[in-house]
Amino acid sequence: MEVTITAVGPDHVGLADPIIHYVTGLGANIAEIQMYDHDDEAIFAMLLRIEIQGMPLGDLRRNLQQIGELKNLSVRVWSPEERPKRPRLAICVTYRPEPALALLRAIRDGQLQAEAALMIGNRNACRGVAEQFGVPWKMVGDARGEPNDDEIIELCDQHQIDYIILARYMRVLPASSCWKYAGGRIINLHHGLLPSFPGMRPYHEAFANGMLTYGATCHFIVPELDAGNQIIYQSTFTVPPSPEIEDVVRIGQQDNEPRCLLEGVRRVVDREVRLHFHRVVARSV
Repeated sequence: MEVTITAVGPDHVGLADPIIHYVTGLGANIAEIQMYDHDDEAIFAMLLRIEIQGMPLGDLRRNLQQIGELKNLSVRVWSPEERPKRPRLAICVTYRPEPALALLRAIRDGQLQAEAALMIGNRNACRGVAEQFGVPWKMVGDARGEPNDDEIIELCDQHQIDYIILARYMRVLPASSCWKYAGGRIINLHHGLLPSFPGMRPYHEAFANGMLTYGATCHFIVPELDAGNQIIYQSTFTVPPSPEIEDVVRIGQQDNEPRCLLEGVRRVVDREVRLHFHRVVARSV
C-alpha cells in the first residue's frame, strides 16, 4: 500500500526522527522524503511517501497522529488506495463557474470517477452551482474575499478530501496549507500556458505578444513557487490574425479552461499520473 505522510508545525529540532523511526520499524520502504524549514513562516514541513504492507491505514493514521500531538505537528496520513474508485474532491472557486461546472457535469454523467464532496468559495459567485448539483457549499472569504486558509484545511479534513481542486480559485495558498496536502493532492487550473505566461493576466500578456495560440494549464501545486515541472495537462486554441481580446478571453474561459481542468483531474483520479519529487510521472498500477 502506498501511503503519503505530511507533518507541519513550528520549527524545532528532532521533529522528523520519531516519524521516520516509527515507519521504518514497521518495515515500511521509504520511496520519497522531503523536509523543509520555511524561515518566513517559521514552520517545519515534511513529506514522506512509503510502501507498507500488513498495517491497517486507520491504525497507522491514529499512531502517527499521536506522535504529531507529542511533537506539536499537524500530521496527515493518506493513501490513494483508500478510495481508488471514487476519490473525494473539494472544488475551490472564486468568480468563474465554468471549470467547476465541467467537473460536476462529468461526475454526474459518469465521465469522471470521483465524488464532489465539497465546494469552497472565497466569494459567493458560484454558490448556485453547488446548490444546483447538491454539493455542500462553504464560504471562507471575508468582505474583501480574503480567505481563512486554516478553515479551508479544517473543512477538507472534516470531509475526508482526497484532492483539492483550485478551479480558477483566485488566491495563493500559503506554504503551510500546501504542505499539509502535499504529494500531488492539490490541483490548479491556470488560465495560460506555463511556463510562458504565468501571473494574473495571461490572456492579455499573450495578446500583447501577438500570439495566435492561447491555452490553459492544469498542474499540481507545490509549496515552492516555480519549483519545477508539475504540469499534468495543457490545452490550446488558435485564433485568426487580428483577433479581439474579448473573443480570446471568452473562448478561453467558456471552452478551453473547463476542458483543460477536466482532463487534468481525470488523469489524476484515474491514477494515470502522480507527483514524485516535484515532477509529474506516469503511475505504475
